[in-house]
Amino acid sequence: MPLSEDEQRILRQIEEELEQDPTFAQRGYRVSRRRSALLVLGLVIGLAVTVACLAVSFVAAFVAFLFVVFMAVKLESEIRLLGREQLGQLPISAWLHARRPDEQSDISD
Repeated sequence: MPLSEDEQRILRQIEEELEQDPTFAQRGYRVSRRRSALLVLGLVIGLAVTVACLAVSFVAAFVAFLFVVFMAVKLESEIRLLGREQLGQLPISAWLHARRPDEQSDISD
């Protein structure tokens, strides 16, 4: 559903105000590569410990599995933040037009 002229005018005003705000780009989430790498490492080590503990004790393997689930949930939240950060780097006009990079232009030669 296309936006009305009034809605487009309001969105243009918001875009202009945000472009003039020097701290707007600096706010938001920052994803630490080190933290993400540690989460991946913890996940892999947790899986290895889970498999090794299966030979020793079911309870120990279950505790290790819970650790793996915890690390996976934390990693998933980091990936979500990374996605938000990447989306946040798009210009507001890209959000307003909502075009995908793979879509063809409506202008034909």
